[in-house]
Amino acid sequence: MSRIGKQPIPIPQNTEVSVEGNAVCVKGPLGEVSRSFHDVVSVTVSDSEVIVRPAKKTLFSQALWGTVASHIRNMVEGVNKSFEKRLIVEGVGYRAEISGNNLVLTVGFSHNITIPVPDGIEVAVQKNTITISGINKESVGHFAALVRSYKKPEPYKGKGIRYDDEVVRRKQGKRAV
Repeated sequence: MSRIGKQPIPIPQNTEVSVEGNAVCVKGPLGEVSRSFHDVVSVTVSDSEVIVRPAKKTLFSQALWGTVASHIRNMVEGVNKSFEKRLIVEGVGYRAEISGNNLVLTVGFSHNITIPVPDGIEVAVQKNTITISGINKESVGHFAALVRSYKKPEPYKGKGIRYDDEVVRRKQGKRAV
């Protein structure tokens, strides 16, 4: 039994949830998100809540029950309050800037790295902080991980791109005898 799947998902004011076959569409003040799910889990919408139940009593449906409920909960939350990830760029000469619809990183390579910003995601840069926000939690997290992957923080000086709440374990380095 899924503890997350058992709980009904409340629908806030100004939010519409519609189900057509396997596809769930959530409309809210910030936009619209839709996603299709596997047919072993059934999604029903009552007056002010969404109920997720397994369609069959199989191990696969039990496994997907909580996952589908979490995805729908994130969709409802995203159209009401956008998700946000903050990345910090550390290092001498390391910087990030927005150029049109691209994020340009200068992180110690012989060339700049240009990353196109996907639709539905907003990127803002202030000094050494990159703020990525959007209504789809999965795409915001994916783009933040993509940006971080170009220069992960190294353990000796801490240079690189890290999450705002990430703690980089520092190593001591060489010792003089």
